[in-house]
Amino acid sequence: MSSHTCAKVAIIGAGQVGSTTAYTLLLSNLVAEVVLIDVDKRKVEGQFMDLNHAAPLTKESRFSAGDYESCAGAAVVIVTGGANQKPGQTRMELAARNVKIMQEIIPKIVKYAPNAILLIATNPVDVLTYASYKLSGFPASKVIGSGTVLDSARLQHNLSKHFNLSSESVNAFIIGEHGDSGVPVWSLAEIAGMKVEDYCKQSKREFDPKILIGMYEETRDAAAYIIERKGYTNFGIAAGLARIVRAILRDEGALLTVSTVNEHYGMKDLSLSVPTRVDRNGAQHVVDLLLDDKELKLIKESGHKIKSACDELGI
Repeated sequence: MSSHTCAKVAIIGAGQVGSTTAYTLLLSNLVAEVVLIDVDKRKVEGQFMDLNHAAPLTKESRFSAGDYESCAGAAVVIVTGGANQKPGQTRMELAARNVKIMQEIIPKIVKYAPNAILLIATNPVDVLTYASYKLSGFPASKVIGSGTVLDSARLQHNLSKHFNLSSESVNAFIIGEHGDSGVPVWSLAEIAGMKVEDYCKQSKREFDPKILIGMYEETRDAAAYIIERKGYTNFGIAAGLARIVRAILRDEGALLTVSTVNEHYGMKDLSLSVPTRVDRNGAQHVVDLLLDDKELKLIKESGHKIKSACDELGI
């Protein structure tokens, strides 16, 4: 068994996101052991029993229901616990309630897994990544928010669907807040290595900037659309979390749009999503993208929104 499949991952929260993430990790053959931790003991026992029944039919991983002591030895601790976003509710409206939950969760993780990398998925993820960084006392590189990894995937999907291409042929991402102020970086978006406008010219398609605006709006509103219809989102974010875990455990040095605390575009001491190197040491901000003037203005507005929310919450 290779080194990364010997790793242990703990997941705090056995709801839709936590349990789907555990199942995604099972299918990925990334880890040897997954520990699920939740205040609802009956529910978490049911989840781990169901997951263990799946293990012999897929890749052999071990699941257990534990408590915070069970985080000991985990390479990564994923935090999905907290209040869920309700239909019509913004991610920021969740902030005050979920910061209080983090104040209970994070010190317990630190006590039993002082060498783990924290991976935060609870919303509003940028605010809670910053809160977790402050509460943990960990280096900034060891506290990673899922950020706009999912937003970027949604944008790539919408682009590939519009142009009838594989998403692997599309390179596009959203930076800033995981939320309404996220910024699509159209100036650097590429299809088959070409700018979107150039690709349209080469393929004899009409280039209409209004279509790009519509794609972004569809990306921005995707979570609300899904929540209105099924009550929660789980598959996309679970795949995003597994992607980040893979980059950590396999020491990939992958550039992912995760949220980390750093100086971003001249704004200090805030958590924001930009392409960031992720490997076994955590996440290291490499470089600020060369944005156009409009994008630069929007990313600063996004950063100030997150910073203001943190200031209002006193974190």
